[in-house]
Amino acid sequence: MPGQPPILLMTRPRAQSERVVVALEQAGARFRAVYSPLIGIETIGDMPDQSALSGLIFTSANAVRVWVERGGRCDLPCFVVGPATEAEAKAAGMQAERARGTADDLVALVEARRPAGRWLHVHGTHTRGDVAPRLAAVGIDISGVALYDQPALGPTQEALGVLAGEIPVVAPLYSPRTAALFAKLPIKAPLLVAGLSEAVVKPLAALHIYGQTTANRPDSSAMLAAILDLLETAGESVEN
Repeated sequence: MPGQPPILLMTRPRAQSERVVVALEQAGARFRAVYSPLIGIETIGDMPDQSALSGLIFTSANAVRVWVERGGRCDLPCFVVGPATEAEAKAAGMQAERARGTADDLVALVEARRPAGRWLHVHGTHTRGDVAPRLAAVGIDISGVALYDQPALGPTQEALGVLAGEIPVVAPLYSPRTAALFAKLPIKAPLLVAGLSEAVVKPLAALHIYGQTTANRPDSSAMLAAILDLLETAGESVEN
């Protein structure tokens, strides 16, 4: 449909999706954003005793956000998985040291630093990488706590509408779980997928995909570049 921009279908929680949309707009991309989070964030459980903690470990920006919102200490040093989590931690006033974007990178970093004292891995009910058990196995005093749940959410009617249409849909996907939920949706529109990693795009193998790319690195800046490339491709297909 000439003249209409491609659809950017954002499936992350709304606040994170809006930050991506703003960054793409600032980069000059042309698109129409549709928001349909497939995973929610709901706080659960009690906050742990923080009096004896020496530091914190975060594997997502959501974990930092929930920790801060629930009154967690921000005067502790922390190790974080990547740039987005680092930015969230620093915005809360934390002293953060960043890994290169994966749980394996984070485990390697903490193991190399071998921090003293008692550490806490703050995460959700769905987490990958066995961070706390792996660090405990090499002698680091660490435990983990799930402070939020990540329930699956159904697609919005607007999302179902664009997926059933003719305008190309660019779908950035940031986790294997989100990708698995996305793969169950009815899709007829030309689909272009940007995945944060190979593990993310794996559940999509059975889909008819017009275009697909994987970020060069598992971080927000590389993902932004991948999305921009697909939006350009989608825009060219609309013009043709």
